[in-house]
Amino acid sequence: MEEYLILMRLDILTKEAQPSPEQLQIYMQQYQEWVNSIVEKKKFKSGTALSTEGRVIQSDHLITDGPYVETKESLAGFIIIIANDFDDAANIAKDCPILMGPGNSVEVRKIVGIHLED
Repeated sequence: MEEYLILMRLDILTKEAQPSPEQLQIYMQQYQEWVNSIVEKKKFKSGTALSTEGRVIQSDHLITDGPYVETKESLAGFIIIIANDFDDAANIAKDCPILMGPGNSVEVRKIVGIHLED
């Protein structure tokens, strides 16, 4: 079993793309049910939502407001799961309720360590 990161992206800028408070409650319930199903399979490791504001530091050390000033798509949050392989991780990720929104996406990345523990 290996660890995989599921990154959830959605449009946080377009007014028409934002859910009503009632829709948001429904979406959060669907998200909790999805995460709970991963927990029940003992494949959930951790995760969290992210704020809509941030800072981007470029290679020339220029710091700008972010996360993505030029695009509507933003990283909304992530979870870390335990899966057998990419196919297993993708099958878990494909049920993410964020995918019900037009233009939203989910990315699956295998976590590979580069830091050695002491």
